[in-house]
Amino acid sequence: MKSINPYTGETLKLYNPHSELQINEAITRAHDTYLEWRKTPFSEKSSLMNKAADILESKKDHYAKLISLEMGKMMKEAVAEIEKCAWVCRYYAEKAEGFLADTPLELPDDKKAKLKYNPLGVILAVMPWNFPFWQVFRFAAPNLMAGNTGLLKHASNVPQCALAIEEIFQEAGFPEGCFQSLLISSDKVKSILHHPHVKAATLTGSEKAGEIIASQAGEVLKKTVLELGGSDPFIVLADADVEKAAKTAAKARMINFGQSCIAAKRFIVHTDIYDSFVEIFKKEIENLKQGEQFDESADFCCMARPDLAAELYEQVNKSIEMGAKVILDGGRPEEGSALFRPYIISEITPEMPAYSEEMFGPVATIFEVNSEEEAIKIANDSPYGLGSSLWTSDMDKADTLAAQIESGAVFVNGLVASSPYLPFGGIKRSGYGRELAELGIKEFVNIKTVTFA
Repeated sequence: MKSINPYTGETLKLYNPHSELQINEAITRAHDTYLEWRKTPFSEKSSLMNKAADILESKKDHYAKLISLEMGKMMKEAVAEIEKCAWVCRYYAEKAEGFLADTPLELPDDKKAKLKYNPLGVILAVMPWNFPFWQVFRFAAPNLMAGNTGLLKHASNVPQCALAIEEIFQEAGFPEGCFQSLLISSDKVKSILHHPHVKAATLTGSEKAGEIIASQAGEVLKKTVLELGGSDPFIVLADADVEKAAKTAAKARMINFGQSCIAAKRFIVHTDIYDSFVEIFKKEIENLKQGEQFDESADFCCMARPDLAAELYEQVNKSIEMGAKVILDGGRPEEGSALFRPYIISEITPEMPAYSEEMFGPVATIFEVNSEEEAIKIANDSPYGLGSSLWTSDMDKADTLAAQIESGAVFVNGLVASSPYLPFGGIKRSGYGRELAELGIKEFVNIKTVTFA
């Protein structure tokens, strides 16, 4: 297993995958730890989780550098990611006990009942490379606070990040076996899911990976939470603040160099303001500077792997060959290189890859529409339903239209972003279940009804 700098192509470190024996030992350790961890008082768990946050904050530059080196994220974005991980740790350290307090139920005839929230056990997390710390901590913080233990199968191109996360929990004082990283290939996941000690799984990744995990877990009737692809619409109505919308749109498309499930990807703009929007949007992206990960004057670096850059270009090129108009030409990436330049394309038709496929990188597609009804129709004409952004000066209209948009979240006059305070997840081929907030911590607990006669 290799750790490679995608900007330079340099091999940073080599790792031997864990053996079958090591995997089974880790599962047993996680289960044995769970049997005691589930009884640990919230006060103790909270103290440990806050220590994990302390470590993240005190060593944020160190961990951010690992992220930047392994997947090409700009250092300043990587630092922000580490800070967000500390935030989610502190959030659940404070909120978990209240979220999981018994809920009294009202019954007729003065009978009493309540709901109790008991942990399930060992939870498997299959996580992606694009936010290699944040995706893991938004799983780990609520689940460890709930009394579960975690096994991480991270993306194969970020092994240093995977091991560093395990070390953070160890250094914070969590019992051995509370959180463990497994350096394994994807073909090992099924046997782990089928192990009787593993009770559920969560995955953030591609649709195909979600189909596989859901199928494998379904064979043994184990619950899954899936956060999959997204092709988020960014709808700009005629009465919107065009300049603010266009400048925010550039940020929404280019965050993490476009390699984000909730990055805005489809820009649906009313004809009355279309030309103004495109002019500002294009200029904002053109003004961004490319450079290596640690160049403080640069705005973006590269894709996470050369094959991802090649795949994205093929989607763009095929769409152009089928008639898409190029507004901003990023050119063809060099063979074997992860370097890529942003594209903006328009006049997209349903048969093009750019219409229905997720463009996981710095490629923006723009649609010109004549009405609000047409905007909603195009927004919903997608197999995905993760996030969405809606721009208008009329809040009553925004509320009405938000109900019509098929997505897990609608952000009015703002870019889509995840927060510990907000439930996060999608519908359709973007997956199911919710992470974060109160709903997130209750996904992997037994919601038990207790009645008193």
